[in-house]
Amino acid sequence: MEYNTTREKLILPEYGRNVQNMISHAMDIKDREERNRASQAIIEVMGQLNPHLRDVDDYRHKLWTHLFLMSDFKLDVDSPYETPKPEVLNERPDQMSYPSGKIKFGHYGKYTEQLLKKATEMDDPEVKDSFKMAMANFMKKQYLVHNNGAVENHVIAENLTELSNGNLTVDNPDELVSTNILLKTMGLNKKFTKPNKSNKTNYKSKKKKYKK
Repeated sequence: MEYNTTREKLILPEYGRNVQNMISHAMDIKDREERNRASQAIIEVMGQLNPHLRDVDDYRHKLWTHLFLMSDFKLDVDSPYETPKPEVLNERPDQMSYPSGKIKFGHYGKYTEQLLKKATEMDDPEVKDSFKMAMANFMKKQYLVHNNGAVENHVIAENLTELSNGNLTVDNPDELVSTNILLKTMGLNKKFTKPNKSNKTNYKSKKKKYKK
């Protein structure tokens, strides 16, 4: 019996060994026209085996690239696209530059800080007031994502003033959208309830019961 471990390694396993064998056979065809026809047939088979590639832009170009890759770039055929070069496919991508600036409050995000700093450019008091409340409610929503079910309005108001360098101030933090409504809009149906004495008593009695 022949095992896969003793066979030639598959370059792109998602196409299977039969496609790899078809490409190897096409490479042995001496007549160029016949070799071109064989390559076209292989491309059609590859497209049927991976129908999800049809949703990718210019998916046939990708199929031809895979064809040359599986032939170790030795298949000599007339491709409708530029023949890829091994050195281009194997070259490393450029290193990405990461932002070096510090974020004062990570749960609000960097763009929240940038938007609040733009408040200094607002001259219209009505626009500024509307922007202030919208950002405060947005910050409250972001806070709840990281601390589900617990938030104090005065904390949001203080953070808003700090991030806007004192340009925005919420005079009455209780005017912010309630926590329960925000949780519902976020798809969380938990109610924001503070623990009361009765809840603590019930918890203690249940705890004693289970210990017995």
